[in-house]
Amino acid sequence: MKPSSLSLLKFLRTQDSPLLRIRTMTITSNPSPVRDDLLCSDQQQQSDAQIEKPLEAAAPASLGAPGRVLSIDTRVEQAWAHWKKLGRPKYIVAPMVDNSELPFRLLCQKYGAQAAYTPMLHSRIFTETDNRNKEFTTCEEDRPLFVQFCANDPDTLLEAAKKVAPYCDYVDINLGCPQRIARRGNYGAFLMDNLPLVKSLVEKLAQNLTVPVSCKIRIFPNLQDTLNYAKMLEDAGCSLLAVHGRTRDEKDGKKFRADWGAIKEVRNALRIPVLANGNVRCIEDVEDCIKETGVEGVLSAETLLENPAVFAGFRTAEWAKDNEGEGYVDGGLDQGDLVVEYLKLCEKHPVPWRMIRSHVHKMLGDWFRVHPQVREQLNAQNILTFEFLYGLVDQLKELGGRVPLYKKRKIDTLQESP
Repeated sequence: MKPSSLSLLKFLRTQDSPLLRIRTMTITSNPSPVRDDLLCSDQQQQSDAQIEKPLEAAAPASLGAPGRVLSIDTRVEQAWAHWKKLGRPKYIVAPMVDNSELPFRLLCQKYGAQAAYTPMLHSRIFTETDNRNKEFTTCEEDRPLFVQFCANDPDTLLEAAKKVAPYCDYVDINLGCPQRIARRGNYGAFLMDNLPLVKSLVEKLAQNLTVPVSCKIRIFPNLQDTLNYAKMLEDAGCSLLAVHGRTRDEKDGKKFRADWGAIKEVRNALRIPVLANGNVRCIEDVEDCIKETGVEGVLSAETLLENPAVFAGFRTAEWAKDNEGEGYVDGGLDQGDLVVEYLKLCEKHPVPWRMIRSHVHKMLGDWFRVHPQVREQLNAQNILTFEFLYGLVDQLKELGGRVPLYKKRKIDTLQESP
């Protein structure tokens, strides 16, 4: 059974804090979901113009005429040629529902991210909804870009993919979402129970798009099942595979460590580029993962939400304290600074307020633990404005107790001359 648009909307709205309440306006127990779904722009009619078409020079490399079935050797050669043309990015923003939208992708890019995924888009709703451009926006600087869809019907997926193909470098199929809504909607990781359908989704895109098809998966409990799965995707036309090293049942990233060993085995078994996802808390984890697994690059999700400057080598206080002996010092940047930069990007590239509210809660989490009364002001604010949010950051800084981001101290190896 396909997921209804109502069920998806309910899921998206739950991404905001469940405690939302406020300070300077009429107090309500929750912000209006309708208002939070509006774009952060006074001109709501802008929704029809949100896809800012890139210049011709930024168009993805063609993979040949649609409908043409290529040999595996040719497809592998083209997969690597395309990946190398993009610069073989190592630091990648993972797809996150309501959280990897354009302004956040651009913020992460400023601080070291080299590629990014959009939030997961529902292929059927995307093809049916007039306001789909509120959920997918891009611009010339937003490259390399993976546009991710969930789907369980090949024709519907293709229709949606054709709408975004001119604006991205990969159309990605979500085969890894483990949430209950994915079970109800029969997509994401729950398609692992129907591999013939998965194969048909990949083949449909690979044979009919002029941009490469990528897939993001979770592993099976049995390694050989995972390898067979990955090989099937490669044979079906997948040009790049991202592997989350946890099973469908291992939803809690803090409780379950990602299996880098399984990712390594997938990397060794395939001929196309492979990316890793899981266990990334800092830039050193990225380098360790690449060294241990041999993958081309690493995706980060939850860590980036709290600290979008991870790929630039910054750590939050929590992770810096875990490595006190390694010489971490105040990096001259804090999460308040990042929120201000993010808000400026939102003013330039409007997105729904619910996304902004979620990011402010995540990025200022350390500060809110020091000043919980300011968090309550945000929770109580029914209608967000940029003026209110800039004022919130100013208030936190005036209250003191700044929580910096840390970087490893640069050690001067030059010896003083006698």
